[in-house]
Amino acid sequence: MSRSTKLARYRADPILFVEEVLIDPATGKPFVLLDAERRFLGHAFTIGPDGRLLYSELIYACPKKSGKTTFAAIFVMTILVLFGDAYPEAICAANDYEQSVGRVFAAIKRIVECSPLLRAGAKIIADKITLAGGAVITAIPSNYASAAGANAVIVVFDELWAYANERLRRLFDELVPPPTRPIACRLTVTYAGFRGESALLEELYQRGLKQSHLATNLYAGEGMLMFWSHDPVAPWQTAAWIADMRRSLRPVQFARMIENRFVDVESSFIDMVLWDECTDACIGHMVADRTVPIWVGVDASVTHDSTALAAVTWCKDQQQVRLVTHRIFRPSPNREIDFAVDVEQTLRDLNRRFALRAVWYDPFQMAASSQRLLREGVPMKEYPQTIGNLTAMGENLFQLIKGRNLLVYPDEEIRLAVSRAIAVEGSRGWKIAKDKQSHQIDIVIAMGMAALACVKGQAKPGFDPTYAGFQD
Repeated sequence: MSRSTKLARYRADPILFVEEVLIDPATGKPFVLLDAERRFLGHAFTIGPDGRLLYSELIYACPKKSGKTTFAAIFVMTILVLFGDAYPEAICAANDYEQSVGRVFAAIKRIVECSPLLRAGAKIIADKITLAGGAVITAIPSNYASAAGANAVIVVFDELWAYANERLRRLFDELVPPPTRPIACRLTVTYAGFRGESALLEELYQRGLKQSHLATNLYAGEGMLMFWSHDPVAPWQTAAWIADMRRSLRPVQFARMIENRFVDVESSFIDMVLWDECTDACIGHMVADRTVPIWVGVDASVTHDSTALAAVTWCKDQQQVRLVTHRIFRPSPNREIDFAVDVEQTLRDLNRRFALRAVWYDPFQMAASSQRLLREGVPMKEYPQTIGNLTAMGENLFQLIKGRNLLVYPDEEIRLAVSRAIAVEGSRGWKIAKDKQSHQIDIVIAMGMAALACVKGQAKPGFDPTYAGFQD
């Protein structure tokens, strides 16, 4: 069969090209498409009477771990090879350059390397692949100015839910399918985002829902084809895996990632039933024990707000972080918090009464106190409250509570603070915050810092492996 005959055959049925020519790097054999992918591809390459693609705006959205990245790579190679015309170009764009190179582009690279018909004559460098015949695939940084003037056959946007600022919105606008090419489109692979923040994706989703309903989860019309599933589409997304995700993820993230639903930016931090299951009425504050290693977190105020301190230890036998003691300092109308008298002295006392391993604090709040305490031998450790650090701290505390790996004594102040804590989501992570300005959640932040310090401390050299936990 001649090359032109093969090309005509594959153009008539692009799914044949995928399942006969493109090799799955995971198996070393031709790809076997999912039913959802076949339905989408069955409409995506429809050409109108004018010789142009009927749908130039393509959205493929389904739960996390559905194979979206690989599917995007398959789509790029199919449209580039079969419909690309002379010297076609494909562009991979994402939230940043690292993601652009590391996701869809990396998947394309592996497919090219594994597929004999594509590998012959291909040239691959860090962010660019050139195929025999002149087709080019490029991964670009998230710079809308440098993207101006692109003339791509296809542009792929990965995880569009994270496009939450004007810079990324402009990048999406710059990479609109060019009218100079009869075959040109823009493909978005993603799962859902946050209401009010993932505005671009939400707009596309709402526009897609207004189109004609072609089949289950498939909508088309006005130049758009959208597949949007709330249910698993891949055989590896088993009931057991979904149950595990439900146990592991916070409810809001389960709804967004696994059910592919838009969620509110703010949600309750923890179900209070789970908190109560971590509370043991038979224990209380520990007073002193020099054999007990402790880690302390301090959430200090810089104005007239309260300051909280939490000390925890590790119970090896029970695999639990145990609350040892806590303090909440509140200013009064007649007296502000005196750090030297209140906070610093408490830390000195804890250093004398226990085997104090580390005190985590935000340097913005406690720089002067830290210098004084360090000179006295108190092990102070800076933990700036950046988004990354707050996410790590909150996620660790959430997992400890959800897994019943946190043990606390009954305390109404702490319980009230936990009930008032919310999780505030963002494109760069999430943090524990309060719903109202008047609510005090300092003790939750302090406990989160202490718990993360404790968990990380188990891997540090010098930790006493014989310590088996405090037994009441």
